[in-house]
Formats: sequence, C-alpha cells, structure tokens
Amino acid sequence: MKAPSAYSTISRVQDTTVAELARAIVRRLRAAGHQAYLVGGCVRDLLLGREPSDYDVATDATPSRMLDLFPQAREVGAHFGVLLVREADAVVEVATFRSEHSYRDGRRPDEVAFETSPERDVLRRDFTINALLLDPETGRVLDFVDGERDLRAGLLRTVGDPRARFGEDHLRMLRAVRFAARLGFRIEEATLAAIGELGALIRHVSAERTRDELARILTEGGARRGFELLDACGLLAAILPEVAAMKGVEQPPAFHPEGDVWTHTLLLLEAMRAPTVTLALGALLHDVGKPPTFRVAERIRFDGHAELGARMAVRILERLRFSGGDIRQVEALVTHHLRFKDAPKMRESTLKRFLRLDRFEEHLEMHRLDCLASHGLLDNYRYVQQQRERLPVEVLRPPRLVTGDDLIQAGYRPGPAFARMLEAVETAQLESRVNTSQEALALVRSQFGPPEGASTRVDT
Repeated sequence: MKAPSAYSTISRVQDTTVAELARAIVRRLRAAGHQAYLVGGCVRDLLLGREPSDYDVATDATPSRMLDLFPQAREVGAHFGVLLVREADAVVEVATFRSEHSYRDGRRPDEVAFETSPERDVLRRDFTINALLLDPETGRVLDFVDGERDLRAGLLRTVGDPRARFGEDHLRMLRAVRFAARLGFRIEEATLAAIGELGALIRHVSAERTRDELARILTEGGARRGFELLDACGLLAAILPEVAAMKGVEQPPAFHPEGDVWTHTLLLLEAMRAPTVTLALGALLHDVGKPPTFRVAERIRFDGHAELGARMAVRILERLRFSGGDIRQVEALVTHHLRFKDAPKMRESTLKRFLRLDRFEEHLEMHRLDCLASHGLLDNYRYVQQQRERLPVEVLRPPRLVTGDDLIQAGYRPGPAFARMLEAVETAQLESRVNTSQEALALVRSQFGPPEGASTRVDT
C-alpha cells in the first residue's frame, strides 16, 4: 500500500458558498466521530489552481447515520450511499466509502459494500487524478494511487488495470478523452491502448450518457484536441461515423486553403471560446453534408450540402437524444450557414427575415468561426453585424398590419392562400411599401384579386 502524502500547495479550500458548506459537512461528520474528506474532481481542481464546479465529500458514516446528522439531506442513491446536502443555493454530494463488484451491464456495479477505509473507496474510482482525498482544514492530501504525481506530470491514468476500469463502465473511455482534452493532459500509454482495444463497447452506452459526455468535450475547453483523441483511439467512428467521414474529403483550395473537411472542422472547434452546446454542435456538424455531396466538375463542388447536412444533423442529434429545442437550433445553424455570402445582395425583406432568426448571435459567431477556419475573410460578417446593429427589433419584427381575421372580415375564405397573402403583406411592410392596414388590404386585392363573390362595379 502506498502511504498517504501531503501536497504542500493546498492549505485551505477556497471560500465560496459551496466550499464553505462542504467544510461544514466535514466538520460535523468529524465532530460525530467519523472520517470525512473532500474527494474527486474538486480536489483535482484545487490542486491545479482551478475553481471547482462542485464539491463532493466521502465519509465512513453510513447513509442512516448521515441522515441523523443531516436530516434535511435527500437520498439520491440509497444503494450507493449517496446523499445531497443543501443549504440555500449550495448543494454538496456526500457518499459513504464503498467498494464495488461485478459490472455486468457495463455501467453500474451489481454489488456495493460500504467500507470504513478511504483507500478501499479510492480503489474503485476511474482515474488517479480523480482519486485524491483532501482534508479541507489542514490541506493534507491522501494519495493511495500516485494521483499527485500524475497531476504534476500532466498524465491521465486509470486506477489499476485500465481494461478492468473500462470494462466496468464503458463511458469511462469518453471521460478519459474529456479530461485529457480539458486539462491538456496526455493519456498514459496502457490506458490509451485499452481504449483502442475496447472502443467498440462504447456503442453499448446509452445515448443520453454519450450525449452528455460529447457536449462536455465540445464546451468545457480543448474541443479540437478532444475530437482528435476520439479519432485516434477509434471512438469517433463508433459514435459519430458521419463526422469521421470528413477525413480526407478535399475542398477547393481557393476557398479552403487549410485542407480537407476534417481539418476545417477541427479549426472551428479550436477557435471556439466558451460556446453554447448548440453553437458547438453547429460548428461540428455544419459541413457534415459535404462527404456525401462531394463531386468534381470544373472544380470540387458540394451542391446542396447545407440542406442535406441539416437533415443529417437532425438524425444524428435525435440518435443522441438531444432536446427538440437544441435540435431545431442546430438544424437552423447548418441550414443557413452559407447565406452570409449572399447578405449584401439580399432584398431588404429577405435580409430582415435572416437577421431575426432565433438566437441569431450564434449564426453570426458560427460564420465568423467558419471564415477564420478557411479563407479568413470577414467582409460579409462585418456587413451583417453592421446591419444587425442598424436595425432594431421593432423594425425586424414590426406589428402585423393584417391578420387572418382581417382577411375573413374583408370577405376572403380561409385556405392555403392565406399564408401567401400574409407573407406578401409582410414582405411589402418590411420593404416599406405599405404602412397601414388599408394599404395592406389593397395590396392583397391587387395581387390575389377581390374576395370570391365580391361585386365589381364599373363607374361610368
């Protein structure tokens, strides 16, 4: 057994609300005669000088004992001895030391045993850098797996046999990529080899769990490196074969001097800064329609790739169980990503409708990334940005001059033509050709004729 060690740079936990709650929990458990430590990702982040996103506590107290000490706590994993302790907006997860045995479904252990030893708890964890325990009062770190050494070396390594760890929970292979990408760490050779050997098992992970890890790889930082690692260890082809198909698909050098579609996409991912998940997915999938539309005529062409890509993106995101709202936004990003080049030539009504697309700031940012990852020209980006600043919301979305009820009152029968009539009125309104309801109804009569059965009178 490796003796616990102390990591000299940590003297106390940062004074945030959640951190203070975690310390209070540790103090109460210890005052009641129990062992208690901060554990997992919060310890890793503190040692790296990062602000933890959450705090976890591990203890030898049983779940029933914890409920005695924290009657307000909520059990979220009774079988695993996990409780949530809440105070105001701060929430801390508290778990009993445990060991786990036999993972027949590649996700959850079939058997869990509560332990009194922190080392037994550590040995069930995924990676050494996530298997450190910290005394928040003294800063003393308990390290049974050389996690501190791996942190200093920038190395991601499993606790124990990597084949066993990935066999227990297949999602850990994606987590390895996420941590390596986000932290800028190297994956240890045996760990990387095990991912390559067992990568096909990732297909047995639920779509929801896969979705969540991919979203984190795309948005937590290091997205380009994350996808390069996914490709290198074979996970990309298993999860996103449509993205893997981008490799080697040439592009016309005049527009894409950077290289093939895969290289172009990686450059977009690299240039993202704190993206939303929909922007990141749009960047990843905006050219997913290029491989199946590739052809060479007078030059390399990808006719219709935006439209096909939008349909492919919908299928991919439905397969991964993304929400309907996210899917619709990514579909729009892919559908419209080529329209910026036409913006200076658009009719006023067309431009205004373009500018009022939902979450247009994401369309604008994706176009900027697309340009920077290819020819580098931002003329259309700047033009659209200027037009957006020039045109307030009330100009882009003016109150309707005519409604369906108005058309009925004017004598028109409801039907498919109503949509065309209302669109024609809105187009004229956006182009300042009509400004009143009377002018709008006159336009309808001139373009679509008088209502059926209306009398016509000839003046003499």
